[in-house]
Amino acid sequence: MTQGNSPQPGPAHVKWLRLIAVAAFVAATPVVVSAQGARHDTPSLAPESLGATESYEFYCAPCHGETGKGDGPVTAALRVRPADLTTLAERNGGVFPRERVESFVNGAGRPVAAHGTSRMPVWGPAFRALDGSDARARVRLAAIVGHLESLQAREDGAAIYRANCASCHGPTGHGGANAVRTRKAPPDLTKYALRNGGVFPSERLARIIDGRDVTSHLDREMPVWGRTFMRAAKDGDDAQVKARIEALVRFLQSIQERAAE
Repeated sequence: MTQGNSPQPGPAHVKWLRLIAVAAFVAATPVVVSAQGARHDTPSLAPESLGATESYEFYCAPCHGETGKGDGPVTAALRVRPADLTTLAERNGGVFPRERVESFVNGAGRPVAAHGTSRMPVWGPAFRALDGSDARARVRLAAIVGHLESLQAREDGAAIYRANCASCHGPTGHGGANAVRTRKAPPDLTKYALRNGGVFPSERLARIIDGRDVTSHLDREMPVWGRTFMRAAKDGDDAQVKARIEALVRFLQSIQERAAE
């Protein structure tokens, strides 16, 4: 029975959430040995395939979504929206942080509380328990990390920013030395969310950056990047222009300042 307007997970979502609970329980439970010394194996709850796509879809996609953007089917039942996994490289200067991601997913050597404040499962012990061997668990972990690397956005927003925006807005988005050459000082790009009630205005910023349908584009002191990117796009492909602007917006979102808690 539901109360108020809180979203309730459907049967498929409940099944997956139960799997996570079982995985955590199994990972923390010692193997039971009978008086005769015979081992009672835990029934397998893991997919037989160790393939990257299959492992990601089984363990990660329900929260993070098939494309890794944090829009999985159980998201509505979670208190905190899962991270967008497609921007891991972008948030790390364009380089996929493989070792850090693997350590984070595995959770080895760190308390559970440090792993997403206990909201994301510590998969290392769960994989070892559910797969029944350390070797299979290592292969599955490596496969998932490899899949995450393949999900990274093709357009590097950080690189696009450095090439096109940093000269005016500065390397950190707070404003640069060249700002004095313009009639209007470029805005601090790290405060968009703060100025918008804590919500990052991604759609509005995409239109401003594009500029082709904005009547007053900062009095034209800021380039109309939609046109600039179109000239650079292969065969005038508007999809490439859109992808570059989206990557730039994702980067700007990653450098937003947060309100003091």
